[in-house]
Amino acid sequence: MPNILIVDDESSIRESLCGVLEDEGHKASAVGSGEDCLDELRAHSYDVVLLDVWLSGMDGLETLQQIRELENPPEVIMISGHGTIETAVRATKLGAYDFLEKPLSIAKTLILIKNAVDAKRLQRENLDLKKQLIPKSSLVGDSIPAKALRQQIQIMAPTNGRVLIYGESGTGKELVAQAIHAQSQRKDEMFLEVNCAAIPEDLIESELFGHKKGAFPGANTDKEGKFQKADGGTLFLDEVGDMSLKTQAKVLRTLDEQRFTAVGSDEAVTVDVRVIASTNKDLEEEIAKGNFREDLFYRLNVVPFFVPPLRERNEDIPLLARHFLKEFSAAYGRRPRELTDDAVDALMRYSWPGNVRELRNVIERIVIMNPTTTRFDRKHLPPLVQRDGTRRSTGTEFSSLHQARDAYERDYILKKLDENHGNVSRTAEVLGLERSHLYRKMKTLGIAVKE
Repeated sequence: MPNILIVDDESSIRESLCGVLEDEGHKASAVGSGEDCLDELRAHSYDVVLLDVWLSGMDGLETLQQIRELENPPEVIMISGHGTIETAVRATKLGAYDFLEKPLSIAKTLILIKNAVDAKRLQRENLDLKKQLIPKSSLVGDSIPAKALRQQIQIMAPTNGRVLIYGESGTGKELVAQAIHAQSQRKDEMFLEVNCAAIPEDLIESELFGHKKGAFPGANTDKEGKFQKADGGTLFLDEVGDMSLKTQAKVLRTLDEQRFTAVGSDEAVTVDVRVIASTNKDLEEEIAKGNFREDLFYRLNVVPFFVPPLRERNEDIPLLARHFLKEFSAAYGRRPRELTDDAVDALMRYSWPGNVRELRNVIERIVIMNPTTTRFDRKHLPPLVQRDGTRRSTGTEFSSLHQARDAYERDYILKKLDENHGNVSRTAEVLGLERSHLYRKMKTLGIAVKE
């Protein structure tokens, strides 16, 4: 039920408006001054305020100005017995939703209130959607690399500086970009992501900059690009190293000029967008190969962030595993679960080539596949993780390079066998080996076919 506050120094108007609004199914309250209005708004939540311009003491425009400074202000409709265009314009500039003249038309007043209530509802829904864009799982971890990364985000986020995030696949580069946006001055605006590796080369320019109807076959309507949609907010260019040279040139111009033209258009569009990029490639090596523009690299690489692989922050694995276990238990409507020490030990011994994403997927898998289990042991983990994977983060565990190479090959083959459900023929095809060659290598490395 919409909650309406009437502010007017004439008691007859307060009483009649309250009666009309309550008859229409609204909850209505009334006060006689601007000071009482502000006290009421600080104590209770309202959707719409009907505010008289001419009040004794604090007038309506001054009251409006203070209402707009509240944390969650309602929509305000100004009313006046002798309003002028100048007053209406000033009220609109101060944030009034609309302006009504006395004597009030009940029909027009009810329509305006309905529209203002709808506007307030949409505003709340929009804020809720923006909150959903803030990562539900923060950067979990107490390791030195995790703490250093959070500190770096805290320092960099409030600025408009561009950030280039380096890291292997699955380390959480997008999570870092979202955390930067969530702590920035643009946090109330849009955060949009473009996966440059997932969009075909002939479509990436349209995705970023939009296109006009008829710009190319299949362009049946105008399309707004991500740069325009993110105006005022943040655009995350994920895996920017996979962007074509042609698109790189247009992105470079856009970063320099903060304006661009849509595909098939001659009209320049000006935007204010903070760009954050990420890559799992060595961009300096890509520059040497001619695959990435050096000038674009220097535009993006204002502040480099390095997201460490999970094997370099091994002590965070128990925290992350229990965090994901709590998340998925709640998501699938299961009672709280826990991991045994043996399961945690197996998780910490595994090398996690897929990083945090792989760990998250493993925890989701055991929650789904064991609906009645409340304590997860080593036996509940996937076969590959159950085995005591060799930690490859240090070389002191091997007496020779040959031994280290064999350990790596064994672990890698076991991983591929697990991905292909133990099918040796399919695994050999994935590895680019003859099946007989894979059998011989498995025998040499001590891998039984049943594994």
